Amino acid sequence: MRTRGSTLHGIRRKLAALSALAMGAALAVAIPSPASAAARVDNPYAGATAYVNPDWSAKAAAEPGGSVIADEPSFVWMDRIAAIEGAGDAMSLREHLDTALDQGANLFQVVIYDLPGRDCAALASNGELGPTELDRYKNEYIDPIADVLADPAYANLRIVTIIEPDSLPNLVTNAGGSAGSTDACAAMKANGNYEKGVGYALHTLGAIPNVYNYIDAAHHGWLGWDTNFAPAAQEFKKAATTEGATVADVQGFIVNTANYSALKEPNFKVTDSVNGTTVRQSKWIDWNFYADELSFAQALRTELVNQGFASNIGMLIDTARNGWGGSARPTAAGPLTSVDDYVNGGRVDRRIHAGNWCNQSGAGIGERPTSAPEPGIDAYVWAKPPGESDGNSQPIDNDEGKGFDRMCDPTYTGNGRNGNNLTGALANSPLAGHWFSAQFQELVRNAYPPLDGSGGGDDTQAPSVPTGLRVTGKTSGSVSLSWTASTDDTAVTAYDVYRAGVQVGSTASASYTDTGLTASTAYSYTVRARDAAGNASAVSAAVSATTDQGGGTGSGTLKVQYKNTDSSATDNQIRMGLQLVNTGSGAVDLSTVKVRYWFTPEAGASTFNAACDYAVVGCGDVTHGVVSSGGPAAGASHYLEVGFASGSLAAGASTGEIQLRLNKTDWSSFNEADDYSRGTNTAYADASKVAAYAGGTLSWGTAP
Repeated sequence: MRTRGSTLHGIRRKLAALSALAMGAALAVAIPSPASAAARVDNPYAGATAYVNPDWSAKAAAEPGGSVIADEPSFVWMDRIAAIEGAGDAMSLREHLDTALDQGANLFQVVIYDLPGRDCAALASNGELGPTELDRYKNEYIDPIADVLADPAYANLRIVTIIEPDSLPNLVTNAGGSAGSTDACAAMKANGNYEKGVGYALHTLGAIPNVYNYIDAAHHGWLGWDTNFAPAAQEFKKAATTEGATVADVQGFIVNTANYSALKEPNFKVTDSVNGTTVRQSKWIDWNFYADELSFAQALRTELVNQGFASNIGMLIDTARNGWGGSARPTAAGPLTSVDDYVNGGRVDRRIHAGNWCNQSGAGIGERPTSAPEPGIDAYVWAKPPGESDGNSQPIDNDEGKGFDRMCDPTYTGNGRNGNNLTGALANSPLAGHWFSAQFQELVRNAYPPLDGSGGGDDTQAPSVPTGLRVTGKTSGSVSLSWTASTDDTAVTAYDVYRAGVQVGSTASASYTDTGLTASTAYSYTVRARDAAGNASAVSAAVSATTDQGGGTGSGTLKVQYKNTDSSATDNQIRMGLQLVNTGSGAVDLSTVKVRYWFTPEAGASTFNAACDYAVVGCGDVTHGVVSSGGPAAGASHYLEVGFASGSLAAGASTGEIQLRLNKTDWSSFNEADDYSRGTNTAYADASKVAAYAGGTLSWGTAP
């Protein structure tokens, strides 16, 4: 195994030879010095101009309605050794990088995808290397890719990699004797070559200063159950600390790679109930804790940080084919006749089963690539270029190592991994990665947000300017905004949010929460609207907000983050999500920590019940009770005190989400509007009015 330093050995040898040549020919020619590396950034997508693959773009533009998305950036797939030098008519990796420079791009996206025994659970995406060919993977695949990426000519490109889709999740769910297990996955778990290959790729590519590694993390319909969720994060940590890799080699994770899971399910929540039956019990959700990719990605990020990954890791979501638009897209929840009718009538993901993954009928283009669209999300990306097949619907002889998977056959009645349902696959599909014109055209027709131009004609009209921009909430570290939606002749697809003239994020909805701010500081915001054709409105009128005082970490090393999970301020329960973060350099004994949330009960009973509905650390380890503060402070006559029975919180780690609720014993209503600790933010943000005490000493927050 090569050390981190020797990864660039070939490049350094070439530079040394070039230097010698320059010295020998000093009188004849001046040799330019290598480009200096671009400064490393927290989010490589922020402010970036991404590479548009001309091979894909030409195919997209040739399809009816395809020109409207032909200039969208997507990932280049290195799915076999031959792809590095270019296979068939496809460009080589170096040619792609050179073309990126010619385009003036500063972001290049590439999928690393050729593990030994690749995709042990899906024949359509089997690879060329046998289960034991780890040395070939290192020497003939990863090392040559690293030598190309490390060329100083590309030093100013931010190079984003996706590391080995589907591999590590297969070890969690398909290698242990369950209905979906395979002998091939059991073999890969036993020999450890998935973990060793991923670790080697992270270690080798992570040694290149301008490379940003994102590990594939499946999707909510694969890992969203508690039996898979934390074990998957632990498996990712194991692989990321194998073959010389460390968590520092991991920029973040990507979910929904080449899949179809909806970004958001707007018409129901997993906590909804129908006639006393929760949505989690519906056949579609099947006790999953998540209904869509955004909620899954944000929760998984919290768990990954809790497992020891850096607190600033970011998530990517592949939105290339999860739009599920068109005339069949529901606009409301289904009828209340049963929980299954309620969910099936309202879900935008219209697959037969969430385990179906091959060339899904009825799918549509999803959100266009966007930087920092939601808290914790580095970008929406197109990892799987729309129009490239997932696999062949009938056997096809080929020299690419790709088999015939019955999940790509529309007549197949399924297996344990999809509940023995029909596959929902389109007919007449080609090999994985080959162009599938019929699917591309369907994706364009069913795009959501809708695409302009899918029926012909060019859109040149910009959306109206957003109006009514206002501040709807703030904490010491965040500002929440909302505005009146813009109108457009086709459809508004996104809003760009600017802080002091610099874009800080985008969102598809008419609201946004800007996080990571400084306490007691004034900020100014504007918003503009965009449509699918890229037309943008003028920016809105500005609005200013000053973050709340205090909080900070004071002399302590803890902070509390809060989100409001209660849609009503006047019902008979107070509900919230809390998580505790260790900002220090040493571990904290959780048994010494108390978190206080202040409120007023108004009239009614003066006794209370409190409950933990969900906690990453386990509700059994979370203590809770209501205490009368005895003080005169407005909005703070009582507080909910949350503690921990045991445990240690590592430096930089988070407890992960803790979902709590409380009620009066007579179930009379609260009026939370004036409660001291209540916020309106529905995504986690630093909460200066929720305090943390360590050993009885205030460590975070401002007590009333």
